[in-house]
Amino acid sequence: MTIETGSKAPDFKLPASSGQDVQLSDFKGKNVVLYFYPKDMTPGCTTQACDFRDRHADFEKQNTVIIGVSPDPLARHDKFIEKHGLPFILLADEENKVAELYEVWKLKKNFGKEYMGIERSTFIIDGDGNIVKEYRKVKVKDHVEDALEFIKENLS
Repeated sequence: MTIETGSKAPDFKLPASSGQDVQLSDFKGKNVVLYFYPKDMTPGCTTQACDFRDRHADFEKQNTVIIGVSPDPLARHDKFIEKHGLPFILLADEENKVAELYEVWKLKKNFGKEYMGIERSTFIIDGDGNIVKEYRKVKVKDHVEDALEFIKENLS
């Protein structure tokens, strides 16, 4: 299955920081910002999470839920949420199954080393469960603003 704008967002179920399993289809009727990030507590991921936190109310006004996904375990998510006051759920994709489903589990290169990891990506999903926008190889600066503007202009 190829993930692309206009396609149905693949449904999945993962353990959530809220203490229960969360399924994407639980949010039918709401827009969803599904963002994949490499690792809790790292500089880029912290900046991105805090940017989403700071605009959380604006996303809510647009009938939009924010969901973060990384390979980190729930205990690490809990610390990340507590330390930065994150008002949205984080999902633990420890086996990278959802990352693979969304084609964001990629071969990466850093300082001459190759390894598998999350390619920072965001998918905007409408209330019918369709991917209406995808951002690949996301640069953190201004990304949250861009996503919010897209939703305001296209899903309000």
